[in-house]
Amino acid sequence: MTVTEAPRANYSPGGPAAGPLRLTAPAACAGLRLDQALAKLLPEFSRSRLAQWVRSGQATVDGRAARPRQKVRGGERIEIAPQPEAAVDAHRPEDIPLDVVFEDNALLVVNKPAGLVVHPGSGNWRGTLLNALLRRVPALSGIPRAGIVHRLDKDTSGLLVVAKTLAAQAALVRQLQARSVKREYLAVAHGRVARDGRIEAPIGRHPLRRTRMAVVARGRPAVTHYQVLERHAHATVLRCRLETGRTHQIRVHFQHLRHPLVGDETYRRGTRHGIAFPRQALHAERLAIVHPATGKAMEWQAPLPADMRKLVSGLRRTGAEVPSPVTRRSSRRTK
Repeated sequence: MTVTEAPRANYSPGGPAAGPLRLTAPAACAGLRLDQALAKLLPEFSRSRLAQWVRSGQATVDGRAARPRQKVRGGERIEIAPQPEAAVDAHRPEDIPLDVVFEDNALLVVNKPAGLVVHPGSGNWRGTLLNALLRRVPALSGIPRAGIVHRLDKDTSGLLVVAKTLAAQAALVRQLQARSVKREYLAVAHGRVARDGRIEAPIGRHPLRRTRMAVVARGRPAVTHYQVLERHAHATVLRCRLETGRTHQIRVHFQHLRHPLVGDETYRRGTRHGIAFPRQALHAERLAIVHPATGKAMEWQAPLPADMRKLVSGLRRTGAEVPSPVTRRSSRRTK
């Protein structure tokens, strides 16, 4: 192989390239498909990644657009313009507005809107809460996960705490492990939930649909407490308190009760009752912790966002049995 520009030392398997890579295919590669030849010549990149570059038009053979399965004879001039994977760019600061409820030298509490992904991942490498945090507090680049210690689903709104120091992060993780962090949610579920209750059912990956969670015998312990606030003809407004913090916990537990959340297309089991809502009706209303630096008990509350207020108002217009009406609370109160 003859490399005429951008030697391999300028590349890393996950990082961006310094420039286009130009090489000549050796006779030893004669008869191989182009993707096979490139895998031998450029072992620092995965074969699937090389094939993707070829398919996306980032490679030429003798000046012509290349195809992954075309045969190599030997002696061809190959040029590749490597591009970084989306994940490489994931931790870049972005100017995304944040509703900051509280901030000091150790903590930042955000009222996250529905639709904002918390952490970069497959299909959502940019435009996340993490990107916004790195813009607001550049020092978070030195904290694992930019200080994020717990998550909310993309389409769940509400309160989320971020650690601004390593010490604060360690303290918050200990509180989460000790189950001393208090997290309450407001939810709207399909059907008429009869009474207040407690759901204790282990949660793990769905045995067939691996992108979903489910109540499974070998899952991790999960406990949700709930209180009926308003009972309507085809839906119930609930306040839920998490004792544990499993992925999709409230959504999975209420599907398990056969009362999936309104708007939850993933866990709805086909139940609609004519109630239209563009996301799961779930809002992280209250968050209470012990401040990791001062030792003071602190609490924040975020009122229902406009879309959920409109949903609840529409349910009320149909008439409701109201055991304990939903109260409106200030998002700025601490104690």
